[in-house]
Amino acid sequence: MHHIRDFWHTLLHAFRNLLPIVIVVAFFQAVVLQQAPEGLWSIAMGLGIVVLGVALFLQGLDMGIFPIGKNLSNAFARKGSLPLMLIFGFCMGFSTVIAEPALIAVAEQAEAISEGRVSALTLRIIVAMSVGAVVALGIMRTVLGHPLHWYMICGYITVVGVTFFAPEEIVGLAYDSGGVTTNIVTVPLIAALGIGLASSIRGRNALTDGFGLVALAVMVPMITVQLYGILVYNFAEADASAVANGAAMAEEFGAEDAIATGSGWLMVLVRDLLLMVRDVVPIILVILVFQYLVLRKAIAHLPRVVAGFAMVVIGLYAFVVGLKLGLFPIGSSMAEQLIGLDGYLFLYLFAFAIGFATTMAEPALIAVGKQAEEAARGKLNGSVIRILVALGVGIGITLGVHRIITGDSIHLYIMAGYVLVILLTALAPRYIVALAFDLGGVTTSEVTVPLVTALGIGLATHIEGRDVLIDGFGLIAFASIFPIVTVMLYAIAIEFHARFRGQVP
Repeated sequence: MHHIRDFWHTLLHAFRNLLPIVIVVAFFQAVVLQQAPEGLWSIAMGLGIVVLGVALFLQGLDMGIFPIGKNLSNAFARKGSLPLMLIFGFCMGFSTVIAEPALIAVAEQAEAISEGRVSALTLRIIVAMSVGAVVALGIMRTVLGHPLHWYMICGYITVVGVTFFAPEEIVGLAYDSGGVTTNIVTVPLIAALGIGLASSIRGRNALTDGFGLVALAVMVPMITVQLYGILVYNFAEADASAVANGAAMAEEFGAEDAIATGSGWLMVLVRDLLLMVRDVVPIILVILVFQYLVLRKAIAHLPRVVAGFAMVVIGLYAFVVGLKLGLFPIGSSMAEQLIGLDGYLFLYLFAFAIGFATTMAEPALIAVGKQAEEAARGKLNGSVIRILVALGVGIGITLGVHRIITGDSIHLYIMAGYVLVILLTALAPRYIVALAFDLGGVTTSEVTVPLVTALGIGLATHIEGRDVLIDGFGLIAFASIFPIVTVMLYAIAIEFHARFRGQVP
């Protein structure tokens, strides 16, 4: 009975979070475009499935993923072996990313776009190894008690430096591949690992030392992918067959949609569920190996943990099916319709509103906001954090859309954005730095990435003189820079206000 009541509350919570997207789309369709969207019932059904999927996913996190992440961290901290912890961190980071569907899609796009210079498999291995190395580095930072801001400042100075030399064809893709490493399963698990470790080491603080792993997991692939891009664009030859593969891939996606709407829809649903299971299997294997062969301990409350993982997979699957039915079609068709209007004002408004609304509905952000509230013990409010992050994403996507409309170079925008981030990192209170960077990574997850990518490619396709390969990608980077800015500015303002009040007699 207790679980049913909890699930009902989670379901209502998920519905409230999705409401902003429904309101934005309804407003633009009714007031701006003054027409009902095609396939209204399909869209409504899709949104209903998304709500159910998010509720199952969040319930599954509480039952399975969070407890096991924290228990493993506590067990390793008690064992006290740093090499073992680092190996576990590497395996965990690598396994969560190598089978990530969004990364596979970005890698295949990269291979087609670069005319075969970039290998899809090599790119996936580079990103997965980067994330594995980063999780190990983050664990070492927590154990040694190093302040995160120096890691982030040095890292982003490197990012900006590498971006200066990277070919423009690879910049957007590099930032996007950094964004897609932090998916809906990875983020809560890596966050739970960090918080669990910080909580079990004496003298460490869950807020300042527990967060930051997600931020590092976003940053390092941006560097390694751009270095790989510099290497292949200078020394590798183009391959005409890769371009053909890219075209074939696009046709395949089109065929997939045709199957989904025709008699083979059941086959597509089963295949999607199997892909979702494949996404979670490497993580489960790493957990089982370390739990039973290294720590030699049984998993506590095993039936509950198994039920939790099953709910995460089913919830995630329902969520993706709901997105395909409800949100994807409306995102790309509305971008096309808004370009047809006189002037770009409504396009800017739609970019901001959809960025804000999708972020408010982001399950990984809801989960991390809740963890931050618990770790901060009254210092932070989860709802305020989510609104700040959503504002940041809205501003970032609006600026990214402006760049596509004007045709400006992505280099200048990205470098200026990260210079601002580096400056704010030096000024912001220490307790917020790790969390702010993690929140930047959380925004580029399952709801935001597909909608934002559809918007960017849609704009680059329909605006004359734009190159889809160069201008269509990179919106995800804007979506992850500006939440860091808004959260840090908020913390700086709060601290300034507190000091000012303290000085008033």
